[in-house]
Amino acid sequence: MLTIQFDRRNGNCEGSSRRDFLKVGGLGAMGLSGLMQARAEAAQTGKQVKDTSVVWLWLGGGPTHVETFDPKMTAPVEYRSVTGEAKTNIPGVSLGGNFQQMAQLADKMAFVRSFAHTNSGHGGGTHYVMTGYDNRNIDNGGLPSRPSIGSITARVRGANHRVTGMPTYVRLSNISSDGPAWLGTAFAPFDSNGDARRNMSLQLATNRIDDRRGLLKGFDNLRRDSDRTGVMDGLDAFEKQAFSLVLGNAPQAFDLKREDPRVVAKYGGGLGQQMLTARRLCEAGCGFVTIHYGGWDMHGNIKRSMSSRGPAVDRAVAAFVDDVAQRGMSDNILLVISGEFGRTPRINRNAGRDHWAPLSTLALAGGGLKMGQTVGESDAKVSRPQNDPITPQDLMATVFHVLGIDRKLQFVNQGGRPVFMVEEGQLINQLV
Repeated sequence: MLTIQFDRRNGNCEGSSRRDFLKVGGLGAMGLSGLMQARAEAAQTGKQVKDTSVVWLWLGGGPTHVETFDPKMTAPVEYRSVTGEAKTNIPGVSLGGNFQQMAQLADKMAFVRSFAHTNSGHGGGTHYVMTGYDNRNIDNGGLPSRPSIGSITARVRGANHRVTGMPTYVRLSNISSDGPAWLGTAFAPFDSNGDARRNMSLQLATNRIDDRRGLLKGFDNLRRDSDRTGVMDGLDAFEKQAFSLVLGNAPQAFDLKREDPRVVAKYGGGLGQQMLTARRLCEAGCGFVTIHYGGWDMHGNIKRSMSSRGPAVDRAVAAFVDDVAQRGMSDNILLVISGEFGRTPRINRNAGRDHWAPLSTLALAGGGLKMGQTVGESDAKVSRPQNDPITPQDLMATVFHVLGIDRKLQFVNQGGRPVFMVEEGQLINQLV
């Protein structure tokens, strides 16, 4: 249903004026523009930041650090990668055997081999990496106690791009602890699979239009009529933004039919389509995109499991890194690849690996950071950092650096106290 009204002269039964509004699929522009205005006003308390973006690929379940990016073929056989290794284009550096395509683009990536924390629970580990803070209650039914990095980004920037109206923070698939906690629901991720995404698509009864061409012609006429009558000039800034969000180009970013078919084919299906969508969202002004690709809780037969999950990640990530580089966007988009923890260094009796937070998977690409290197080193049995330990807060501080967010940023929590978003984290110096 599409309803557009421009009449400020009448009052409703509650005595308030009937503001001009746009309704598309049940979404009113007064509600949308009001939300945008609230978000923008909230952003005024934070520092204006760079127009950079982060795409976070979350390998849910706890990806093995050994068979992904630290195969350690010098370790005893019961510790080293069971999938072998893929030699990269960085001398002396190899990845797990399932990552042949990424290996050829390793000079455009950085692999952190000393990323570690202390919570080996699925929920707790996720909270730790997503927010920078441990929460031991999560795996016992507790709620997130800190806002996610994506929600902080939305709070600082305003949850919609100032020009395109594109949501600042978009989730393409759910990750636990990825929300705003006490920052408030205005800074929750825009759910691309929920009602909000559907409301960006125009919905009209088929008996009201003859075909798609008629629909497009109608909106062209609407734009021209609006401009000619001065209605657009009469709308306040946030109602214009709501209008542009629906009738403008932002919704097109979700539509892969508008992408070059050769590029779509390069990314492949499934995860590849999500990675391509993420790139398009960043181009349209999105600041933070999360993608959840699960299935990494590999307690048994890890070789078979890696052969199932690894190739899709290899293809999608390689396509993304190469695509972003070819478009000259490597300084503008940071890719982060992680999960909630790593896996036990020693293969268990079921030929798998169990939960292990003391060493975890982390890789990055782009963001204007220094690529083509490994950061830190694991010990001889890939169990803990040998040097340069990197914590979730260090990762958070580095992401803030890419996004132009002040590491000394504070917000008032639910108890009325100003708290730092990053208390102890330091930049990963090798990357900056």
